Amino acid sequence: MMKVKYTRHAKRRMKWRKISKEEIEKTLEAPDETESCGEKRVNAFRSLGKRLLKVSYVIAANEIVIISVVDKNV
Repeated sequence: MMKVKYTRHAKRRMKWRKISKEEIEKTLEAPDETESCGEKRVNAFRSLGKRLLKVSYVIAANEIVIISVVDKNV
């Protein structure tokens, strides 16, 4: 897997919502669903227990840049 970089916004969201790097990496490696959002942005979705995780990212300069993360209780 490529190197993963987190924006300040993504790090804040992770802290506020108690989302770990491991959960994000699992979502990137094996998403349940993906969708394009604009020219370069991708949203990856994965169900983790009772949570649905959404990871928004772009691929730039041989690395994955995590823009934002959101979770919802399902």
